[in-house]
Amino acid sequence: MLKQLSINNYALIDNLQIGFDKGLNILTGETGAGKSIILGALSLILGQRAESRYFFNQQKKCVIEGQFAIGGFLHLKSFFEENDLDYDDETILRREISADGKSRAFINDSPVNLTLLKQVGEKLIDIHSQHATAEINDPIFQLLVVDSVAKHEALLGDYQTKYRQYKKANTQLQQLIAESDKAKADLDYYQFQFDELEKANLDADEQEPLEQELYTLNNAEEIKRNLLGANYLMQDGESAALLQLKEAAQQLGALEKFNSAIGELKERLNSVIIELKDISAETDLLEQHTQTNEARAEEVNTRLSMIYNLQKKHRVNTNAELLQLQNELSEKIQQALFSDDAIDKLQKEITEQKQELEELATQLSTHRVTAIPDIEKQVMQTLAEMGMGNAVLSIEHKTLTELSNTGTDQIRFMFTANKGHALSEMSKVASGGELSRLMLSIKSLIARYTALPTIIFDEIDTGVSGEVANKVGQIMEQLAQNLQVITITHLPQIASKGSSHYFVYKDDEADVTKTRIKQLTEQERITEIAKMLSGDKPGESALQNARELLNI
Repeated sequence: MLKQLSINNYALIDNLQIGFDKGLNILTGETGAGKSIILGALSLILGQRAESRYFFNQQKKCVIEGQFAIGGFLHLKSFFEENDLDYDDETILRREISADGKSRAFINDSPVNLTLLKQVGEKLIDIHSQHATAEINDPIFQLLVVDSVAKHEALLGDYQTKYRQYKKANTQLQQLIAESDKAKADLDYYQFQFDELEKANLDADEQEPLEQELYTLNNAEEIKRNLLGANYLMQDGESAALLQLKEAAQQLGALEKFNSAIGELKERLNSVIIELKDISAETDLLEQHTQTNEARAEEVNTRLSMIYNLQKKHRVNTNAELLQLQNELSEKIQQALFSDDAIDKLQKEITEQKQELEELATQLSTHRVTAIPDIEKQVMQTLAEMGMGNAVLSIEHKTLTELSNTGTDQIRFMFTANKGHALSEMSKVASGGELSRLMLSIKSLIARYTALPTIIFDEIDTGVSGEVANKVGQIMEQLAQNLQVITITHLPQIASKGSSHYFVYKDDEADVTKTRIKQLTEQERITEIAKMLSGDKPGESALQNARELLNI
């Protein structure tokens, strides 16, 4: 239930806090005092669109906050868990709208988007106004009424889960068929490209070594000539480096007896001589192995040309990318060759899913058909209590051939308020007051079967008076035994039924009009209801009438 509503900087409200009670809460006040403004503010924390032009002060942000007691509603706790929301028995919804129109929403101080805020709001409060009777002609709402009385929420949830899987599988099937058709059309092309790459017998790491080998083969004569020259300077020439180093070592050897440091230099020079001999030997070996080989050069060049052409053709830079492409082509070929098997398998699964859905839809349909007479009977009984004893509600049921998200049932409410008149769609044969009473009877019926914490009626009593108004109040009073009811009314018969009564009024303060609200005491209720009966200055008879309505 809605425990408290806080409104800051909205329309004629600068700062307002309202605490609501269980049972039937009544809001009264003069036309234009701000009763609907309060509902407008409440709608903001239920996910409705906001406009900054309705701010009390255009320089400040608007903040609306609602505190809800939701303990005991297990479906709400599971919804919070499914959407990763922090659950608390005392849940707070808050909406902040800045002057530039930017909006932020919070649930228990966790930021949420408006879609999620609206989903939570729909589970907490049902607002019904005198202008919302169009909902009664909505096939979705009509089916919801039947489902509520049928009490097959678990069955319907199971059906809808499987229906989503069924639709997803059908989408996958269409994609698979399209991909298969394309793969088959391109099969020859894919096979040609794959064969070409497979024949190339590529190695991911061969390109760089081949390029180095070709470079060496193309420059073999120069390499051989320079290696011979280097070896000549190191070992074979008349003044070869090794000969001179050996002679230097002999001269140092002759002097080492005079100075130990010279001996160390001699040893270091001998190490250089050994290293230079090794370099000379390796240079000689490289020279001997360096040969001009035009056949090998042609072979390597041909291999590299093939690699370059394949890379250019497929717009890649490496053999690794070519091999990846080869694998992808192989997968496409396999898909083309074996896609029919995958399609057949998925089609069988879809057939099985459809069969299961049809069985569940039959169960749903049976429950709905069983519930329809009860709905017709209970709604007409409630209407009779509200002065519409000749009203007839007939619910037409039709079984469709195609599965939908709700099964195979098509529901249509047909109505007449007068004896001897043909049944028709409700909006065509019912007045505003009759539609209001019809919606009230339907809402009261739904409330017996669903766990909705709060329902709000905004002047739903329009078009009724006298004893009918008294009956409407009694229906609301009965409804409030199962859930919190908040109703805005101008009728004393209904206002007297409330367990809590709130008066909305305008207050002119420093040349600024503000909307205020207060909870009335017992004596204040008597006076307010007396005013609703006879005007601003009620006489003793009006006051006595008010006491009688209040059973005081």
